[in-house]
Amino acid sequence: MPFVTETYPGVSETVSDATRGFLFNHSMLRVKDPQIALDFYTRVMGMRLLRKLDFPEMKFSLYFLHRPIEGTTVPEDAGDRTAWTFSQRGILELTHNWGTETDPDFKYHDGNAKPQGFGHICFSVPDLDTAVKWFDENQVTYVKRPDQGKMKDVAFIKDPDGYWIEIVEPARLTQLGR
Repeated sequence: MPFVTETYPGVSETVSDATRGFLFNHSMLRVKDPQIALDFYTRVMGMRLLRKLDFPEMKFSLYFLHRPIEGTTVPEDAGDRTAWTFSQRGILELTHNWGTETDPDFKYHDGNAKPQGFGHICFSVPDLDTAVKWFDENQVTYVKRPDQGKMKDVAFIKDPDGYWIEIVEPARLTQLGR
């Protein structure tokens, strides 16, 4: 019998037909300066910008990024690409509220300072050591290196707005939590 779910109190063992087709599409982070955030996520993390949507009446912009999978063809037409974007998995939405980039005192809560809430996003990488070397070359700030703390082989870095990003190499995690 194929795996369906781990079972703990509160976990539904059945999936309602009403949820058929539901797909986790994206997570959103607010960013102070889109130019700085886009440089980090496209240059350092290798993501591609799929779509930028501006909302002048509300004074904000949305930037939808993804990590391309080899062989995937993204529609060139803007409308088709927008629909395609909202049908994908693993999209990162960066939201920029206009004017924050010019306020030297402005800063978003990273979710890890008190009171804690949001924790982090995560990227899996094919080789953790190679990724750490790349982050070092790009002077990325670490919360925790893979050899630090009790949980080995897991790194945490910060993006330009201070949000935490977990970095894992899946093959190294087979014994995690045992």
